[in-house]
Amino acid sequence: MEENIINKFELHKKWVESIGKEGEVLTLDEVDLRGFDLSDKFVEQAYLTECIFDDLNLENIDFHASLLCSSTFKNAYLDKCDFYKSDLGYTDFSNCVIKNSRFSKGDCWEAIFRNAYLVNCNLINVFFYLTDFSNARLENVDISVATFEETLLNGVTLKNILGIEEAHFRSINIGTLENPIFLKSEQAKEWVLEKCEISE
Repeated sequence: MEENIINKFELHKKWVESIGKEGEVLTLDEVDLRGFDLSDKFVEQAYLTECIFDDLNLENIDFHASLLCSSTFKNAYLDKCDFYKSDLGYTDFSNCVIKNSRFSKGDCWEAIFRNAYLVNCNLINVFFYLTDFSNARLENVDISVATFEETLLNGVTLKNILGIEEAHFRSINIGTLENPIFLKSEQAKEWVLEKCEISE
């Protein structure tokens, strides 16, 4: 099993480097990747569904344009990772520390960032539909032209958030999933502006 997966990583590297002329796209489903050293692996433009990245220390990993639906990164530490244009539907980042990472143009449909800490991250033009940020801490992140729809922000801490005026607030939930309290458009934006701490 392990040799087979390492071989798949090699074929994907060839596929990326040859712009699709050689090798093949990496496709992994329900694979526990905690036993692999991903630091030198190519995972961009890969299909990694329901894979487990829990508790991993991931630095400078390029996941751009990957399909990561229903994968889990619980309790992981991510620094300088790139999720540009990635599909993160149902992906679980609970209790993660995520630094200096790019999510721009990604799809976070029902993704979970519960109790996560995001600092110095690029969230420009991300779609946050039913995304769960309950009890998360967001610091120095840019949400310009991001779209928030039924986004759960119960207990969230916001500090030095950029791009609030340019973001699209369709609706946010400041209650819980069981007892939602929805704020729409301007009311939602006002709540975020009031909630956001600004440090000198």
